[in-house]
Amino acid sequence: MSIKGKTAVVTGSNSGIGLGIAEVLAARGAKVAINSFSDTEEDHALAARIAKAHGTEVIYIQADMSKGDQCRALVETAADKLGSVDILVNNAGIQFVSAIDEFPAEKWDAIIAINMSSTFHTTAAALPIMRRNGWGRVVNIASAHGLTASPFKGAYVAAKHGVVGFTKVTALETAREPITCNAICPGYVLTPLVEAQIPDTMKKYDMDRDTVIREVMLERQPSKEFATTEQLGGCVAFLCSDDAAQITGTTLSVDGGWTAL
Repeated sequence: MSIKGKTAVVTGSNSGIGLGIAEVLAARGAKVAINSFSDTEEDHALAARIAKAHGTEVIYIQADMSKGDQCRALVETAADKLGSVDILVNNAGIQFVSAIDEFPAEKWDAIIAINMSSTFHTTAAALPIMRRNGWGRVVNIASAHGLTASPFKGAYVAAKHGVVGFTKVTALETAREPITCNAICPGYVLTPLVEAQIPDTMKKYDMDRDTVIREVMLERQPSKEFATTEQLGGCVAFLCSDDAAQITGTTLSVDGGWTAL
């Protein structure tokens, strides 16, 4: 399952799921470009920390994933600075919750742009590079909400369903090449953002930590356990391996049984 020497771009990766994926890929020897829109000293220091920890090359590239030209420039810059783009992980995403008739149009547009359209732009930029190199892996981080739905999450559910559909099209267009495209569909993942929500949720429901996680936050996740960012990184690494060379155009659910309900 070695990806040593491969070059990966992970969008939305200065925290949470994206950072976990970048860490795992770097640990397995890949050169990695991490990304966010912020472009702070902390972002560049984070890339340097990962590089030092794993003995590989890691760089930070700023790009606003709501803008198609910046999505494409991210891939092109990574290829220029790291020598290639062999692995593309489309992870960037935002969320907003509201009833359809009250959903702000600007929030809808932003979620569709960042969660779905960015995947089109980065993939369109990466495929010619992968074809020139004769190898490639595209892994789209969708969601359990790419396979099912919840009320008040219209834009997010629409975008993630779109990502799953686009994954299938990409796989069909590359089926005769050594390039694969798959989507990972996480349920609830224990990220710093989720961790920060636990104390307030405990107060709201007057429950202890374990109960609020099990009965409130993971109500729809039958395992009653969060997935971890390290587990998602491992799934990405597997899909990039030779063992997964004939896995393409499908989804891998990491949701503790949510979509089995």
